[in-house]
Amino acid sequence: MSCESSHASDHHEIPPPPEDGWRNSGVQVIPADSLDTNTAQTPGMNRAAAINLARAGAQKLWAGTVTIHADAKTGAHHHGHLESVIYVLKGRARMRWGNKLEFTAEAGPGDFIFVPPYVPHQEINALKDEDLECVLVRSDGEAIAVNLPDIEPVEKPEAVRWVDPTHKNLP
Repeated sequence: MSCESSHASDHHEIPPPPEDGWRNSGVQVIPADSLDTNTAQTPGMNRAAAINLARAGAQKLWAGTVTIHADAKTGAHHHGHLESVIYVLKGRARMRWGNKLEFTAEAGPGDFIFVPPYVPHQEINALKDEDLECVLVRSDGEAIAVNLPDIEPVEKPEAVRWVDPTHKNLP
């Protein structure tokens, strides 16, 4: 019995190279000092784009950096239909989410954060004396940030711990 999909050959065949032989349209390295801060912003944080359609030709993702200054937080917002992944490089992130920001979890260096589409959330730098620095990747080249100034957060959010759905018996 064959397990091959009808698209199996798509993964093994290399399409013909573009006119430049992949020189300028292949792998691209975007230097740290070339990030673009002219992107959708949320009060309390600084975003800088590294990879998107305009800068690198990326069709299906946006990648860049996020910095939240010591003892600062963003306003409540969501990113429309986009999925977001945040990787913490330095500092301590406190995430709040929900219609009243009623849930919370924290992440430190090396931790990943996943934010599904349309989820109202807020990023908080949990440290009073150190910037929070993260890498951010989104599921489309669009830079969508919908600020939600009318959300009134609960005073004491519920702490939520992630449980691995594929290894539920592990601590």
